[in-house]
Amino acid sequence: MYGFINTCLKSLVVEKYGEETWEKLRLQAGVQDSFLTFEVYKDEITMQLVDKACKVLGIIGAAALDFFNIEISMKIVNQTEEEERTGKKEHIVFLVTQNPVFPCKERKEFSSSSQCLVDSEKQSESQLNKEDLEKAKNTTGDRGNSVCPVKKSHWKTLRGIIALGRGKLLRGFDPVYPKSLWIDTKTFCNGLPFHMVFDKELRVKQAGVSIQKIVPGLQTMGISLDQYFRIVHPEVPFTISSIQKFINSQFVFQTRREMMPESWKQRPMLELRGQMMWMEPLQCMLYLCSPLLRTLHELEERQMHIADIAPHDVTRDLILLNQQRLAEMELSNQLERKKEELRILSKHLEEEKKKTEALLYAMLPQHVANQLKEGKRVEAGEFQECTILFSDVVTFTNICAQCEPIQIVLMLNSMYLQFDRLTTVHDVYKVETIGDAYMVVGGVPVPVPTHAERVANFALGMIIAAKGVQNPVSGNPIQIRVGIHTGPVLAGVVGEKMPRYCLFGDTVNIASRMESHGVPSKIHLSSSAYQCLKYKNFEITERGEIEVKGKGKMHTYFLIRNKNATENEIMGRPMKDSDSSHESVQGFQEGRTETIPSSHQPVTQTQPQKDQTPTIAMKYVDGPTDAQNNLQRRNQRKIADLTGKTCDSKSDGSLHGNQHADDGPRPLNQGRVKPASEEPQNRNVRSNFCTLL
Repeated sequence: MYGFINTCLKSLVVEKYGEETWEKLRLQAGVQDSFLTFEVYKDEITMQLVDKACKVLGIIGAAALDFFNIEISMKIVNQTEEEERTGKKEHIVFLVTQNPVFPCKERKEFSSSSQCLVDSEKQSESQLNKEDLEKAKNTTGDRGNSVCPVKKSHWKTLRGIIALGRGKLLRGFDPVYPKSLWIDTKTFCNGLPFHMVFDKELRVKQAGVSIQKIVPGLQTMGISLDQYFRIVHPEVPFTISSIQKFINSQFVFQTRREMMPESWKQRPMLELRGQMMWMEPLQCMLYLCSPLLRTLHELEERQMHIADIAPHDVTRDLILLNQQRLAEMELSNQLERKKEELRILSKHLEEEKKKTEALLYAMLPQHVANQLKEGKRVEAGEFQECTILFSDVVTFTNICAQCEPIQIVLMLNSMYLQFDRLTTVHDVYKVETIGDAYMVVGGVPVPVPTHAERVANFALGMIIAAKGVQNPVSGNPIQIRVGIHTGPVLAGVVGEKMPRYCLFGDTVNIASRMESHGVPSKIHLSSSAYQCLKYKNFEITERGEIEVKGKGKMHTYFLIRNKNATENEIMGRPMKDSDSSHESVQGFQEGRTETIPSSHQPVTQTQPQKDQTPTIAMKYVDGPTDAQNNLQRRNQRKIADLTGKTCDSKSDGSLHGNQHADDGPRPLNQGRVKPASEEPQNRNVRSNFCTLL
C-alpha cells in the first residue's frame, strides 16, 4: 500500500487522541514514525497498525464508518455454467451498490426530497408521452398529404432531443454505410498500427505495421495466432468460440518468449489490450488493440518509441501523464524526505540549544543571560541585604610547591564538584572561583528572606565535603577556611567578551576578611551574619574581638552546626532511618582530624567522578511569618539604638585579591554602624586565638 494510507491513520489518531497515543500505538506495532505519501510499503505494516489501533483505541470500526460514510451491498445478477472455461466452471455477474449512510433526520429529508423528485419525474414523463402520441398521430396523418418537411418549433425540437436521449426514438435510427471502403490497405495498416484480423482457424489475415515490427513472424500471412500470443485475460481457451462468448470483454494478449527473436528474449514481453469485433460477411475476427504500457521506462525496456503508437491512441497521453505523475511523486517524496530530515535536524538542534542554554545559565543568571541573548544592556542592580561566603584551602601555596600541576587540578576539581552540587541543594549563586578561592552569595540575583540560612547550611556542607578530598602531599583530608558576612551589594555584568556577573561593595571586602582571618575547618561569621542566624536554630559560639586588617577591631563568631538538620539533609542526600535521631551535623572537635577510608583512592591516581546519588534540594520557608516580622522589627530597633565608628571612604569589592590576609586595606563602601557588641570585651579570647594562629 502507499504510505498515504498509513499517514491518514496517523493523522486521525494524533488529531483525536494526541501524540502520546500514536507513539504508544506505533511502538506496539513496531513501525516507523513517518511515512512517505507515494512510497509503497508492505501490507503487513498497515494491518499491524489497524490491529493495534483496534486494541488500543477500541473504536476503530466506528471511526472507519464515520470516515467512509457508506454501505456496500452485493447481489448476483446472472450465473451461467461454462464448460469451456479453464479453471472456474461458472460465470457470475455481481451488482455492487454503494449507499450513503445518513442520520435519521437527514434520511427523512433525503427520502422526502427523493420522493418529490420521483413525482416530478413521473409527471414530466407522462406529459412527454402524451405529446409524443399526439406528435405520432399528426405525423402519420400528414405523411400522405405533405410533400415537404414541416418546420418544427424550438420546443418540439427540444422535446425530440430529450426523447431521443431517453431511448424513445433510438429504434428509428438507421446508419448509412458506403458501397465500398474508401481507404486503401496501406493507409489502414499505418493508421491502425496495432490491429490483427484472423479467421476461425486463428490464421492471421492482416496485421498493423507496428505489431509486425515487434512480432516479425506476423509478416508471414497464414500463420496461427496462438503460436505467437497467449490470452492473459479473460481466462479462456484460445479458440474462436471462446472468444465469441466473451466478445464484449477486453482481451489482453501477451507475446510468447520462445517465438520472439533472440534480441527480444531478454526484454519484457509485450502485452496488447483491445476489443474483439466479429465480421460476419468475412467470417473473421478483428482485434483492435494498443500496447499495454504505462510509463516511459516500460516503453524503453521494449525498445519502442512514442511514434510507434497511433496518434489517436490514448496510450500516448496515458504514458505522458503517468510520467508527469511519477515525476511529481518523486518530487513529493524528495520533499517529504527533506521535511523528515529537517524535522530530525530541528529536534537535534533543540536538544543542542537546551545544552547551550544550560551551559550559559551555569555561567550567568538566567534573566541576565536572556537579556544578553536579546542584545539588551544589563543594568546593575542594588541589593539591600545578601550574604556572601568566601573559602580557601589552608596551606595551598605549600601544596602547590610540592605537587605536580595535574595533581592540583584533580584535587580542586574533586572539591569544586562537591561544592557545585551543594549550590543546587541550597539554591545559592556561585559567583566565581580563582585558584583555591570559592565565592558564593545568597539572595542574589533573586532576593530571598532565607539567604543567610542557605549560605550557613552551604558552609556546613563545605566543611563536610572537604573531609572527602585528600591532600596530595600528606594524604590527609584538606582543610578549608570559610568566612561569611551579610550586607548590601551592587551586582552587574562586566565586559563583553566572557562577561561576568560581579558583586561590588564593602560587603565583599568584609566577607573576604572573615575568610582570611578565619581558623582552619571553621566557619567565621561577622556580627551582621550572626544577627541574621542567632534565632535560626544554629549553634554559634563567640570568638570575641579580633583585629581585622583594614577594618580595625571586629566582634566575630564561629558557626558550629544546625540543630534541626541532619548531615544528609545538608548534603542533599536521600534520608536514612538513622537520620530520624537528628544527630549533630558538625560533631567534630577543635583540632580533630579524620583519615580517609582505605577504599578511597588518592587524588593523584584517579579522575574524580560525579556523585551518582540524586541531589535533593533542602526546603526553606521564604515567606515571612509573623514571628519573623516581629523579630526583624526588634532587631531594627536594637541596631538603631546602638552607636559605633563610621568610615568615610568608598570602594568596591570583588573576589580578586581578597582571599589572603596580606592584601592591602580596602575602605568601606559607606558609613557602617558598628554594634556595641563589637567593642572589646574579652581580651583573653582574642589572645588565645592569636596564639593558636
